[in-house]
Amino acid sequence: MLVAFNKPYGVLCQFTDRSVPPRPTLAGFGLPADIYPAGRLDHDSEGLLLLTDDGTLAHRLTDPRHKQPKTYWVQVEGDPQPAQLQALRDGVVLNDGPTRPAQARRLDPPPALWPRDPPVRYRKTVPDAWLELVISEGRNRQVRRMTAAVGLPTLRLVRVAIGPYRLETGTQDPWLAPGARWAPGLIRRPRRQSRRRGRLPFRPPRAAAR
Repeated sequence: MLVAFNKPYGVLCQFTDRSVPPRPTLAGFGLPADIYPAGRLDHDSEGLLLLTDDGTLAHRLTDPRHKQPKTYWVQVEGDPQPAQLQALRDGVVLNDGPTRPAQARRLDPPPALWPRDPPVRYRKTVPDAWLELVISEGRNRQVRRMTAAVGLPTLRLVRVAIGPYRLETGTQDPWLAPGARWAPGLIRRPRRQSRRRGRLPFRPPRAAAR
């Protein structure tokens, strides 16, 4: 089973929390039993989280060797300049080493996303903008650290895609609502062939609602 879930802001990417008082977790959204996140998303980030009960599939989705690209829409403080975008594309040096080159572009006009709860603090005298970043790594708070490194602090962070899977549902409503889920279908595993011919290449199917 593979489930796509739109994780709301402020929700922990786990099913239990020992804090006092406890913080919101995935347990509050009626997800199917015995599925677990394939990867993680920070509590102050939003968007696509994939959950599965298939360990092999989870490994394929999260192992850096498979380099599943992750697409983020990032609201940043400031007016991004070409040199800052190029620095993100080239890779920036963080305290745990340089990042891989990323795809980076400005989103203009800004994306029509759902309102965040709580809303991002508005500052009349400080401009903001939206970027699209596509990375193939999964370091702790990597996107936030990358934008900060080029002088563009992150205000809001939404993951919209992991590999071929996106938050768009393909239905009349363009986005999976915060706290909602759907089943986009499983990634097919390669079929075994003879040693002489080897194995078929990995080909993910189209994402389709079931």
